[in-house]
Amino acid sequence: MTRADVAVVGAGPIGLAIAWRCATRGLRVEVHDPTPGSGASAVAAGMLSPVAEAYFGERRLTELLVASAARWPAFAAELTEASDATIGYRTEGTLMVGLTGDDLAEARRLWAYQQGLDLPVTPLRPSELRDREPALAPRVRGGALAPTDHQVDPRLLVPALRTAARRAGAAFVPRPVRRLSDVEAGVTVVAAGCGAAALTGLPVRPVKGQILRLRAPGGVAPGFRHVIRGYADGEHVYLVPRADGEVVLGATVEERSDNTVTAGAVQRLLRAGVDLLPELTEYDLVEAVAGLRPGTPDNAPILGPLPGRPDVLAAAGHHRHGIVLTPVTAEAITELVLTGTPDPLLTGFGADRFAGRFAGPRSSCEEE
Repeated sequence: MTRADVAVVGAGPIGLAIAWRCATRGLRVEVHDPTPGSGASAVAAGMLSPVAEAYFGERRLTELLVASAARWPAFAAELTEASDATIGYRTEGTLMVGLTGDDLAEARRLWAYQQGLDLPVTPLRPSELRDREPALAPRVRGGALAPTDHQVDPRLLVPALRTAARRAGAAFVPRPVRRLSDVEAGVTVVAAGCGAAALTGLPVRPVKGQILRLRAPGGVAPGFRHVIRGYADGEHVYLVPRADGEVVLGATVEERSDNTVTAGAVQRLLRAGVDLLPELTEYDLVEAVAGLRPGTPDNAPILGPLPGRPDVLAAAGHHRHGIVLTPVTAEAITELVLTGTPDPLLTGFGADRFAGRFAGPRSSCEEE
């Protein structure tokens, strides 16, 4: 049997997109994952938010988010054509709101920082917010519009990427990879989410997030169109409307590694969500689920070769940003496989920045 040019370990959006891009460039590709799409992407809301996710002290990461978000329109169009599937890509933009005076003051500090980076943030008065979204609570004190922060549905994205990768010639291997020596390929790409730590020793840790899915009564679309990211009595939440009536409400950020859904988290999310959009009290609660984001010490992804292993590339540690960073990660890793030359966008995101924290691979991993 001919050895694969590229073995991708992990079949979440990142791994599948890399497999698709590599296969379309004529490489022989194998994707190793017993349960594709069962990791963080199964829980993710799918926000493409380079502006709203631009935080203090993460300027280099923000530049990467902006670059990847700019590729999403073409990426979505190409994937839709390649897979003959819808992926729920929507471009209404994101409203960032503050419920109370204190909430608004906190939000404005962040918006000022984002505007200082020349990101598109337009402050809005309460009346202007409700002109755009009449369903917002009258108590909302103010907000801002991030028009380039869009959304996609990860539960549609993953099967579309699988179809596109398979049509391009990628082969799927449903066996778990316990160690890198189990894989025979010219280049191995580790895109295994939280499982990357066990395979490589990289400092990727699980960060728990709990999320709720609601559904508008009667099968109609939700009563709002924008993604809403709100500060509500100190609680930070987001609400993502889907065309089929679903609303994703999330999410907690917890330094834990369990998948337990807790009553307290559900209560906090529902209270904050209803405070911002009172009509949610009439929605059905259809799912409460927890997942594990792959975090790193600096909240940024690890992209590129392992120290001393040019034949093993990491595409891991995307934390909250796996969906928005899918296009740029796939394209940059594919070029690295083909040419051996890193894209300048990858500068500062290599594994070498964690010198002294690289533990070496352990004996097992849990696939994404």
